[in-house]
Amino acid sequence: MNKENKDDLLLLIRQGKPMTTAQQLRLVLQLSTPAILAQLTTTMMQYIDTSMVGSQGAYASASIGLVETTTWLMGSVCSCAAAGFYVQVAHLLGANDEKEARSVLRQALAAVIGFGCVMGLIGFIISPWLPIWLGGNEDINSTASAYFAIFSLGIPAFQTSMLGSGMLRSSGNMIFPSIMSAVMMTLDVIFNFFLIFPTRTVDVLGMEMLIPGAGLSVVGAAIGTVSAELITASLLMYFLCFRSKYLRLTLEKGSFKPAWKYIRKALHIGGPMSIQQIIMSSAYIATTIIVAPLGTFAIAAHSFGIVVESLCYMPGYGIADAATTLVGQSMGAGRKDLTKKFAYMSVGLGMSVMAVMGVVMFVGAPVFLGIMTPVEEVRQLGVMALRIEAFAEPMFAAAIVCYGVFVGASDTLIPSGMNLVSMWAVRIPLSALLAASLGLKGVWIAMCGELCFRGVIFLCRLRWGNWMKAINN
Repeated sequence: MNKENKDDLLLLIRQGKPMTTAQQLRLVLQLSTPAILAQLTTTMMQYIDTSMVGSQGAYASASIGLVETTTWLMGSVCSCAAAGFYVQVAHLLGANDEKEARSVLRQALAAVIGFGCVMGLIGFIISPWLPIWLGGNEDINSTASAYFAIFSLGIPAFQTSMLGSGMLRSSGNMIFPSIMSAVMMTLDVIFNFFLIFPTRTVDVLGMEMLIPGAGLSVVGAAIGTVSAELITASLLMYFLCFRSKYLRLTLEKGSFKPAWKYIRKALHIGGPMSIQQIIMSSAYIATTIIVAPLGTFAIAAHSFGIVVESLCYMPGYGIADAATTLVGQSMGAGRKDLTKKFAYMSVGLGMSVMAVMGVVMFVGAPVFLGIMTPVEEVRQLGVMALRIEAFAEPMFAAAIVCYGVFVGASDTLIPSGMNLVSMWAVRIPLSALLAASLGLKGVWIAMCGELCFRGVIFLCRLRWGNWMKAINN
């Protein structure tokens, strides 16, 4: 059994057959690798995307940076709404109940996409006032408002993508969502290339070539992102509903009418996650409010630093996605021993990968920031921030992957509370205190300290907490 593929190994879980340590590790790697590559590809495309906007100057970067944490809030809540259903699918597939899993998918299509439309409408309505609420100045408020309004119109497509990707990953298909993630970001960069910049002449192999462009700057970046999301969401939905091995809806007829038993479970799983994300994202917004008075350069550097740091932590989210699938299916199959082994392997892998990436970020910070912005003051602040944050990456990985494990186990209430306490009792007070004397440096010292604290408490819960209680329910 040295050449088992992913599906063969997942079948061992569902059929209750024994798995060697080598088989377990192979399955963790087979599911994690495409997710890690997708997250890295996504981050690199985002890096290029941000560099395009950064070339327009500090004010363009600050316009997006001002509302960026609010876009995280909207996206995170949409992701939680999808998780409430796709975790159910992982459990049902682990229990070999494929027909019931497809029933959950039908419920999700109606409920989650409708929820995305409501979120998009709310975002569009508040867009004129949001930059003012966040403490932005008149130089960037109008462009920040326009960016957020266009972003909000694309939230239904983003919600659809989250649902499609989550459902496919829960079924063990990590490849197609990973490909679509890379496709989305590639399209985003292509669209931005023509929408952000004006028509210009470039030198290609000694020949001058006229490149058409709309010259829309920040607004063009928003239009490019939404357009890319619409295309990839459509492709994901087609593959999920008509081509997926286990979840395609053409296998039998079913109802899309709301069924309370599925919605109740979705609320049980996704409800605490959503509340957590709302309050945590509010903490990110509070951090933006703390940074905003430090000036345009500080806002831009803070935004660039977050984008570059994602080169480190996105692999952790890829491994967390794999952990959610493995733990979810093991829980559904009632295999407590296997659940714990997959959890520990995933967390160990995540911490190792992000420790290496932390070294890369520390050494390469000047290069990364140099590509993203031509403004020297912004580069210096960004390099300082990244070198502080590099020391937190292994413990950040522990928090990220442990949370993925707990989501797969339907244990979301206590971990959500842990995240909230860490953010609001540690990061925000410490950021406000240190920003007054150290400026942006103080904010990033607070972030580093809080991430280390968060990693410790999540590892403690993984080791001693009762997160597998649902396995006997």
